[in-house]
Amino acid sequence: MLTVKELSAWLNIKPSTLYLWASQNKIPCRRIHGLLRFEREDIQEWLDAFQPAIASRLPALTYDDTRDLNHLIEAAKSEVYTSRHGETRPKSGLIQKEDADGAV
Repeated sequence: MLTVKELSAWLNIKPSTLYLWASQNKIPCRRIHGLLRFEREDIQEWLDAFQPAIASRLPALTYDDTRDLNHLIEAAKSEVYTSRHGETRPKSGLIQKEDADGAV
């Protein structure tokens, strides 16, 4: 049996999230004398139940999708990288003064 602390470390989530899920019956658990406990096998089955659903929502990449993806990556790079010496410039409202006076 796993404690809230052990399961939160295993799943890399906050203990408060586990308490919320348990109160909403979203995760298999047992209450023993007011304490939450989790069966390792039940949690593994619960996790395994999500894998097919996630895989079915992801579209298979085709050659055209790969070209589109490369195009998106290049567009994102061109937004961030300047033409001067390959420097990056943050997109922050606090930097607008530098844009106005030409300082970089």
